[in-house]
Amino acid sequence: MAIITTDWTGTEYFPITDLAYVEFYTGNAKQVVHFYRTAFGFTPYAYAGPETGVFDKVSYVLKQNKIYFVFTTPLKSDHYASQWLKKHGDGVRDIAFHSEDAVFAYESCLSRDAESAYEPTRSGDDLGNYMKAGIKTYGDTIHSFVETKNYKGIWAPGFVELDMPEVNFDDPGLLLIDHIVGNVEEGKMNEWRDYYERVFGFTNFVVFDENDISTKYSSLKSRVMRSKNWKVKFPINEPASGLKKSQIEEYLDFNEGPGVQHIALLTDDIIKTITALRNNGVEFLFVPDSYYGELPSRVGQIQEDLNKIQDLGILVDRDEEGYLLQLFSKPVEDRPTLFFEIIQRKGSRGFGQGNFQALFESIEIEQEKRGNL
Repeated sequence: MAIITTDWTGTEYFPITDLAYVEFYTGNAKQVVHFYRTAFGFTPYAYAGPETGVFDKVSYVLKQNKIYFVFTTPLKSDHYASQWLKKHGDGVRDIAFHSEDAVFAYESCLSRDAESAYEPTRSGDDLGNYMKAGIKTYGDTIHSFVETKNYKGIWAPGFVELDMPEVNFDDPGLLLIDHIVGNVEEGKMNEWRDYYERVFGFTNFVVFDENDISTKYSSLKSRVMRSKNWKVKFPINEPASGLKKSQIEEYLDFNEGPGVQHIALLTDDIIKTITALRNNGVEFLFVPDSYYGELPSRVGQIQEDLNKIQDLGILVDRDEEGYLLQLFSKPVEDRPTLFFEIIQRKGSRGFGQGNFQALFESIEIEQEKRGNL
């Protein structure tokens, strides 16, 4: 049974305001950028590569309201990203935090047994100084601390404004990153809960067990960690024993280890957002019509048109604080690993527990098509 607490029981060792960006490693950033522009409605923001004096990689920064995605492709076979991609395929490498003092945040984490990903690095140009430092987390994922208070440039030294030809898309109106979900090996979830409590001072405010998230074939467990200000939320999943392979086990197999499973993007008008994304060609999981037969009795009255909700395949759940609306994309790459969640919150700070059954069954339909159930 899910356990949810809104009390803050953590310790804020250093200020954590929000996420700075998510960096993806990808085999061909130029093509991936086109997909995220035309499908998800991101706009060009900044670029670094050989043309700007960076010769071992290219990085494109895309923006949508308060969401920043960085897509990086290595240009040399001996670049670390080349080996990362060989193992994991395209995916999330870095979940970065804004920091008032990157060195302090880094050293603070190391003092509580975090492992360094890279030491504090200062770079600069005529527009000021920029500081970064990074620590390791689950799998080959890292967290960077980014200090930009003394830098006035477009993004960071070595970057210029990204100017690209216009493309046509329906604007989905995505606002910010609501939460980022990691998958870890069976038996490791509590270790990573302890890590975020000890290293960041986060608190565990939701616990889901195999009775909350299961079908007759498979199940998973999850713990949701959060920062004091609720701006950073990190659910951590592990597989639980079942009759067949769970979605978490499939992810771990194809990703060849732990990593980011999905990124939840917040909207304030999910009907507009899903309509736009579907028009742009984004593929979402199938929700059976039977789900909507019991929806009014389960969630009560909502402000949105139920017919539009059903036509778009949107899921709805309610808790004691309000309700939420959500929908999950299919994997956005050939490996069935990374996908996206679109979420609108109407008071609820939960994660859609009432939708887990329908969600899991939809995922298992896709697993069966791939022969991995």
